[in-house]
Amino acid sequence: MSLSSPVPSAGEPSKFDVEEMISTVIQCKPLSEQQVAKICEKGKEVLQKESNVHPVRAPITVCGDVHGQFHDLLELFKIGGLPPDTNYLFMGDYVDRGYYSVETVTLLLLYKIRYPERLHILRGNHESRQITQVYGFYDECVRKYGSANVWKLFTDLFDYLPLTAVVENEIFCLHGGLSPTLDALSHIRSLERVQEVPHEGPMCDLLWSDPEDRDGWGVSPRGAGFTFGGDITEQFCHNNSLKTIARAHQLVMDGYSWTHQEKLVTIFSAPNYCYRCGNLAGLLELDEHMNKCFFQFDPAPRRGEAQVSKKTPDYFL
Repeated sequence: MSLSSPVPSAGEPSKFDVEEMISTVIQCKPLSEQQVAKICEKGKEVLQKESNVHPVRAPITVCGDVHGQFHDLLELFKIGGLPPDTNYLFMGDYVDRGYYSVETVTLLLLYKIRYPERLHILRGNHESRQITQVYGFYDECVRKYGSANVWKLFTDLFDYLPLTAVVENEIFCLHGGLSPTLDALSHIRSLERVQEVPHEGPMCDLLWSDPEDRDGWGVSPRGAGFTFGGDITEQFCHNNSLKTIARAHQLVMDGYSWTHQEKLVTIFSAPNYCYRCGNLAGLLELDEHMNKCFFQFDPAPRRGEAQVSKKTPDYFL
């Protein structure tokens, strides 16, 4: 499909057939602005019922950043299984960087609406008005729809995404990391999340912070959030009777990476990130007994794919 394929006109009747729209989006065909508006409206209705600390049951497959790499998301579903046969938890960053952010976030929202107890989506630092104006999603919406209306619909919906999840009261899942102002899950539950991602403070930290090898809190090189050491992870898990923290937010070349004495795992699910980084993507599959199994996968084959560089890439947001 050409990136500039015509979108159905706004004057067409808008019927809400989720299965039909899923089929259309999987073929990388565009939906009308009216359909997107309805998806965002229905999506808000589902998401606003969910807590800031969303409880999730196993078995489930936990995924990291996908960043608009739509064909690789389809590859992920090919490997992991399609909803509702497989339950999924995505930890944010659906948009920006890749060329198909609209299709990526639309498909995930449609699955969320169709199977609200089977697919779970958290907020990442890129689910933000400010960040998407810089890293590609805003421009993609304008290019594909001729105005910023669709971008506004999606970014308004992003405010409703849960901030964190807990799988079977054992694994704490979130996009970024911990905050010096939040030492209990009850504190996270009491946050007002329906807003643009703040520049600082506890909500910002959950979406921006990164683990660090040294102990304690540190200044983040990203300019938002903090770095936190293994002692912080250990204390947070102890305080909240958790076994593990799973998060995304950082490129890891093997798709997943353990740190903090295997108390914390980073999962990254966009293979060959930015179509040039040469990394594998990772998934964490948890069975009904909470046994862990990691899967790695390469990019979906596409004509015109950029040459893969095996060099470890520079720092990315």
